[in-house]
Amino acid sequence: MTHRWSVSIMAEGDRIIELDEVVELADAVATAGGIASGMGTASYGAQIIVEGADSEEAAQRAVEIFNHAVHTAGLPVWPITQIETIREDEEIDYEWEPM
Repeated sequence: MTHRWSVSIMAEGDRIIELDEVVELADAVATAGGIASGMGTASYGAQIIVEGADSEEAAQRAVEIFNHAVHTAGLPVWPITQIETIREDEEIDYEWEPM
């Protein structure tokens, strides 16, 4: 059985990412329901929606999409330093108490 997953991926490098580069990355991941981040930092990342049987399969599919998007956006290829997966039908409990 496959599920929809939200996968966050971050890559870190050695220079500051400009706004136009993040916009290019955002355009490249948009077809996968993605959003991009990283302006003004020495990293860039994306959150991508994929289908997969488990977290590992979802991460592998998202990395393929991410790597293609990085190439399409013309970004430098930096090492991926973080991957987080959340199954979309999982409930996340947030406890918040007002001050």
